[in-house]
Amino acid sequence: MPGSGKSLVASVARGLGIKVYTMGDVVREEARRRGVEPTPSNLNRLARLLREEQGEDVIARKILESITRDTPRIAVVDGVRSLQEVKTLQGYGRTIIVAVHASPATRYERLRSRGRPGDPESWEEFAQRDLTELAFGLGSVIALADYMLVNELDKKHLEREAKHLLSTIVESLARDDSVGRKN
Repeated sequence: MPGSGKSLVASVARGLGIKVYTMGDVVREEARRRGVEPTPSNLNRLARLLREEQGEDVIARKILESITRDTPRIAVVDGVRSLQEVKTLQGYGRTIIVAVHASPATRYERLRSRGRPGDPESWEEFAQRDLTELAFGLGSVIALADYMLVNELDKKHLEREAKHLLSTIVESLARDDSVGRKN
């Protein structure tokens, strides 16, 4: 959900040498290509349109094109929003879902204080944005997460937790690879 801290977790992953692919970048690139201003409402509308035109997992398929081209040993996909996207990613290889959660009140305050263009200016606008995200199926993805990082404290706390979790996952995957396990 917006303001939960997922971009910070992605940044920690990059710091650990993990290749990060961001679902929103696919939509932003398509907006640029079509000459659409990249506001949150325009991007949400475009994401819905892409899914209607090309299938529910279109953005995940575009991410997989990049992953297939780059062939990283381990990749993080930031911004998965539906079970169909998860299923598509699982078709490529081992998939571990890490959800980042913060309460609505915490997320609202973060979004208000960061001052990015397009961030909600009222609680009502924030709540509507949440409903839009949930309509994509994000709640189901969160419910099926393998790991949950709760982000109610400061950035340093989330950075420590994310670094510990991601390092543990990388070590586990390395052990699995060393014994020939693929899935």
